[in-house]
Parts: sequence; structure tokens; C-alpha cells
Amino acid sequence: MTQAEKRLYLIKYLISEDSRYGEIQIPQGLYEQKRLLRALFNIRMPKKTSSEFLKIQDEYLQEETRQKGITDISDLLPIQKDIYLWQGDITTLRCGAIVNAANSRMLGCFCPNHGCIDNAIHTYAGIQLREACYELMKAQGHEEETGKAKITPAFNLPCDYVIHTVGPIVGGRLTRTDENLLASCYRSCLETAEKNNVKSLAFCCISTGEFHFPNERAAEIAVKTAKEYKEERQSKIEVIFNVFKETDCRIYEKLLK
Repeated sequence: MTQAEKRLYLIKYLISEDSRYGEIQIPQGLYEQKRLLRALFNIRMPKKTSSEFLKIQDEYLQEETRQKGITDISDLLPIQKDIYLWQGDITTLRCGAIVNAANSRMLGCFCPNHGCIDNAIHTYAGIQLREACYELMKAQGHEEETGKAKITPAFNLPCDYVIHTVGPIVGGRLTRTDENLLASCYRSCLETAEKNNVKSLAFCCISTGEFHFPNERAAEIAVKTAKEYKEERQSKIEVIFNVFKETDCRIYEKLLK
């Protein structure tokens, strides 16, 4: 099957799973088809599916990521010892683990085609990631606490694992509690990584998007917490600060250079 044939198969399969989607018309354009497929991935509840679907989905998603271009940590130059700054799409990074800025349900973003990192990671990992998170949350029996971390396989992403953490939501004035909780996110992710023998960990800008944590202060906490952790534990883990926006890149460059 070509990539186009796989995309149509996946769209038709996902539509057939739910009678409410029977009126959906599949568009002809490539861009529109990709958006429809992503939307169907985003709104699908965690549940089992056929081995054929998973095989075709996995092949499709891995090829999509390959076409976007994969960056390996070995291709990056450290900005400090064991510390990297990289601007790019975290779903294309090959390293030990990437950090997902999750919400307390820990099931990914259900908003179709939303621009958050949670949506992107779940989209390109495949439906298995939501199922894995669902099993973790079912076993836990309650929503995820802010500042903690959980690890899952990365499935179709080029990294080995995804570490999920729930950052603080800043509703008004930034408080010391907000700052402490954000620092806890970074420490928990590092601890979880090392418990699972992860040698390199890529952090997104936790809480700075939809959760409204001020970008500059968040970066200060991220760098300080990671450096303190590595020094206190004599840790050799490689830390990548991943940014997407130019403004965040400039903030981290200032802090690290």
C-alpha cells in the first residue's frame, strides 16, 4: 500500500468504528485528509483494535515522521556538559525519552487538531499511547497529581519512551507553590528516567502554553532544577531542553550561555 492508500484505510476504519461519523465526507486534498485523520485519532477513546489496523497505522506514522526528518541526539552539540538546547519538533527527536506536558486525565488531548504538545505526541505515537495511559490511570484509580511523572513506551515515535508530567496551571499571579510544583515536574521526570535506565531526556517547556506559566521564569526553574539534580546525584543523564518558539530559544540561550 502507498502512503495515500494507508491514510484512506485508516480514515475509513476510524469512521466505521462509530456510527455517529457515518456522514463524514472524506476530502480529496492531501492536507485536508491529514487533518481529518489526525482529528479522528484525537477524539478516539482508548479501546482495542485489529492487528491489521495497528500494522498499517504504525507503518503510516513512522513514514510520516521519517518524511518530516528525524534528529538524533548524537547529531547535536552540547551547550554545556551533558546539556543541550534544540529548537524543533519533539516528535521527531531520537533520544532516550521525551517529556509530554500532560493534563490530569493523562489520556492525551481530545481536541481535534489542537496545537498543544500533548496532542502532537499522542497523534504521532499512535493510538497505543492513549491505551497505555488509560491502563496506568485505571490502575491508579484517580487523576494524576501535579508535579509527578509516569513513563510509557513511545510506540511510533523515534524516542524509546515518553515521560508524562502534569505541570501547574497559573490562573493569575504566579505563586511560590506554582514554582515548586514546576520544579517537582522536572525532578520527577529525571528520577523516572533514571529508574528506567534512560540515558537522555528531552524536556518540552512544561506549563508555558495552555497552562500560562511565564516562559522566562519557567526556563529558569527548568535549568536550575536539572543542574541541581545532576550535581546532587552525580547523574550522567543527558538533558535536552527542547523549544519550538524563537522566544523560548532566546531565553534558554541566555540562561545556558
